[in-house]
Amino acid sequence: MQRSVVAAISVAGMAVAFPLGAGLALVIGAVLNYFVSPAGNPLLLFGGIVLICAAIAANAIAYRGLAKGAKAETKGVVLSLLCGVVIGLFYPFVAKSLTGENHLGPYTVYFIFALGALVSNFPLNYAFMRRPVSGSRLSIGDYFHGGVAAHSSGILGGLIWGTGTICSFVAAYTPMVGPATSFSLGEGNTMISAMWGVFLWKEFRGADSNVRRFLALMFTLFVLGLASISLAPVFG
Repeated sequence: MQRSVVAAISVAGMAVAFPLGAGLALVIGAVLNYFVSPAGNPLLLFGGIVLICAAIAANAIAYRGLAKGAKAETKGVVLSLLCGVVIGLFYPFVAKSLTGENHLGPYTVYFIFALGALVSNFPLNYAFMRRPVSGSRLSIGDYFHGGVAAHSSGILGGLIWGTGTICSFVAAYTPMVGPATSFSLGEGNTMISAMWGVFLWKEFRGADSNVRRFLALMFTLFVLGLASISLAPVFG
């Protein structure tokens, strides 16, 4: 799941891969999660989803105006959307495991989730190293060429992601919030990632005024959409 995000970032950058991928995941996941365990005001929830869809469209248009070649543009968009589908489909299984008779608790669900990530790590990592979406092929030995700082950053990132995932599962278990709203708000990381891509990594450096307008529209729509989704449990 996370490898598909990394693959999309390597081609399209954070400011494109996250809004497109995580935005689509939010739409798919929120809709499916709501049917598994309805909670919150449906008008606010689905109204926020519509705004997120508009934000995705604005981001795609901005990327199209920036992309240097049609091949790079298509590859970046396809990878981003593919990772969105993968991420959007996984959370309903989490929601299902938290509901019904003899259901699991959020911490047990995360333990099983972590085991699955550990088991799948080795074959999937090797596959991506041998057939990367960008750059040259890598071997297992190349992994050990990375410095302490690089590996420490990866471990720290995993700890932060894991902590956030646990919080998301616990929130989904809360009757007032439910899995649809919890997953949708969790995908608010999209905004942070887009800000990193635009303002820190300067991925849209040199963009014309038209592209910048669509980026501003994307940020605005995402904020409004997330605000609407966050209010859904309050007025449920």
